[in-house]
Amino acid sequence: MKSIHATTLLALLTLLLFVPPYLPTTLVNAGIQMLIAALFATAFNVLAGQGGMLSFGHSAYFAIGTFATIHAMNAVEAIAGFPTPLLPLAGFVGGGLLGVAAGWFSTQRSGVYFAMVTLALAELLHALAPHLSGIFGGEGGVSAMRMPAWGLTFGSSIEVYYLTLFWSALGIALLYYFTRTPLGRLCEGLRENTHRLGFLGYDVHRLRLMVFTISAAFSGLAGALLAMSNEAANYVLFDMNLSAQVVLNAYIGGIGAFFGPALGAAVMTFFGYAVSDLTRTWLLYQGVIFVLVMMFMPAGLFSIGRWWRTHRDRHSPGRLGEVFAGWACGCLLAAAGLVFLVEMLAVVLAQDYQSLLVAGQPWPAVALFGLSLRPGQFLVWLAPLLLIALGVAWVLWVGRRWAALREEYAS
Repeated sequence: MKSIHATTLLALLTLLLFVPPYLPTTLVNAGIQMLIAALFATAFNVLAGQGGMLSFGHSAYFAIGTFATIHAMNAVEAIAGFPTPLLPLAGFVGGGLLGVAAGWFSTQRSGVYFAMVTLALAELLHALAPHLSGIFGGEGGVSAMRMPAWGLTFGSSIEVYYLTLFWSALGIALLYYFTRTPLGRLCEGLRENTHRLGFLGYDVHRLRLMVFTISAAFSGLAGALLAMSNEAANYVLFDMNLSAQVVLNAYIGGIGAFFGPALGAAVMTFFGYAVSDLTRTWLLYQGVIFVLVMMFMPAGLFSIGRWWRTHRDRHSPGRLGEVFAGWACGCLLAAAGLVFLVEMLAVVLAQDYQSLLVAGQPWPAVALFGLSLRPGQFLVWLAPLLLIALGVAWVLWVGRRWAALREEYAS
């Protein structure tokens, strides 16, 4: 199993290294954001997944890392002498220092109380940031420029991409190594039974603080990479939305596995880039995905690979592929119906369309997916409902077939 993991990681790293130069700039920029989100989600997972401490205010450490790096970039521009590729260390230090201060208070409590304290501290910073214009720049934020170093100008997206890839891969690798250290192993004790750790003589508060600080420092590193990419920062980074986003990404990917949150963050970030330009209701789809994953795949997307490895010794790859393809086809049918229904409702309920309605007159036609549709016709609404019903029925049928195969093997 370890050899399979190593082969998969090597293939992924090879893909990340050699494919981007052949991609358009928009996809390279999307890749940068995916790497940043993956590092941030992994840092969050060390605290929530490994240590059992769910933080609702992790955007604070990400944002502090961003602003620390922006100010470091301006200092380098004014003084010179410090190489640009090492500037993300400023975000790492900034996130870690804030993590020590905020973690000392937060880790005094556990469970829901810990989550509420982290949320309160993040909201406190969000409220103070607009008034500290000397640090956070007020409404306009703070900007900086990447300076040339080591023969690189850092003026192109591809150079920024490789800088981001280096620090993201290094950060995730260090976090993975941390989980294999004795302190990292104790994280599981923090998650499972803190009373037993205290009984064994460990200082539980100190352990929590150390894990919290490490998570905050690497979250600051992710924020630093955002500063290197955007060359600007605004106090909006302290907003609750970013904290909620990393929680959603981590759970969609699978918070029980180390690489699960990175997978979820990369997938959902790319989903946002691909869909946000096509529809204004993309956040609704993101919410639907989260609900469905939590209901039917609580271990996250990463559990798909675990499911394959668990059953490949009992069933042939072809048979497993048929089952997986059946589930995928059913989900695609239901998704097509849902998208059609939501987009039609978004158009019909919009104020612009409502202003065109005249009492006693047929509803005006709607241009959607290259078709001219009349919302007043019953068939227009029946078709997506039938697609959803067909997709759900297909998934249930494949599920029954899979259950029958498992019973057949067991007998």
